[in-house]
Amino acid sequence: MSSIYAGVGDDDTVVGEAVALDLPAATFGARLVSGMIDYFLLMAILIAGLFLTMSVVSDEALASVGVRLTMIAAWLVFPVTLETLTRGKSVGKFAMGLRTVRDDAGPISFGHALVRGILGIAEIGVLFGVPAVLCALTNNKGKRIGDLVAGTYVVRDRARLTVHPPVQCPPHLIEWARSADIAPLPDGLSVSLRQLTGRRSQLSQAAWQSLVNDLSARTAQYVAPPPPAGTPAEDFLAAVSAMRRERDTARLANEAQLRERIKTRLQRS
Repeated sequence: MSSIYAGVGDDDTVVGEAVALDLPAATFGARLVSGMIDYFLLMAILIAGLFLTMSVVSDEALASVGVRLTMIAAWLVFPVTLETLTRGKSVGKFAMGLRTVRDDAGPISFGHALVRGILGIAEIGVLFGVPAVLCALTNNKGKRIGDLVAGTYVVRDRARLTVHPPVQCPPHLIEWARSADIAPLPDGLSVSLRQLTGRRSQLSQAAWQSLVNDLSARTAQYVAPPPPAGTPAEDFLAAVSAMRRERDTARLANEAQLRERIKTRLQRS
């Protein structure tokens, strides 16, 4: 069951409580063109580097070392550095309006870029992209092997975003929710709750109800006292999500007021 709701939905980026942004995965064609641009660019850098190395270094042993260093720089250092600094973009992705993100739709780190880069050498540099293409054709996000291992995928960075309205607390649970103690939820569970509303249209009624019941049981461990007897699982989750959003909003407002008071006192002093 966890595979249904673990992490972010197929096309979603989460910002804030219960607000999802539709961020579709890149099409296979766009990724293919992007990959070809990057491949020919890296080949050009490699050839230029090898030519420069052979022109400058006359010693055979040093030339051998220089060739290896040039290959590492062209196929690993350059793409990994570029993706890290641009938070998921390569030259090909810039051209095609794409970006690499984590599976939870957040920006990638150096570690993600390094894993993708190392496996990219084997997938693309050694095997001419055949494993990457076959892998991308067999999963719904068009991931190559490097993406599967790194926990990343490529999105259409220029896609139009759709904001879903936040879930509201059921009226009959407002009094209970405002007095309930809701502990911080684990990241995975929190993301699952945020994505719950947007998943309904993607699942059958049986799968939806199973998902709701499972999330309700997991969430109940962090809420006290429990909701009134007979409360539907879906209403319980809606109340928890709405109350967490309400409390977070109040906390941020209080922090902003505190900063403003401190700023005012400093200015007066």
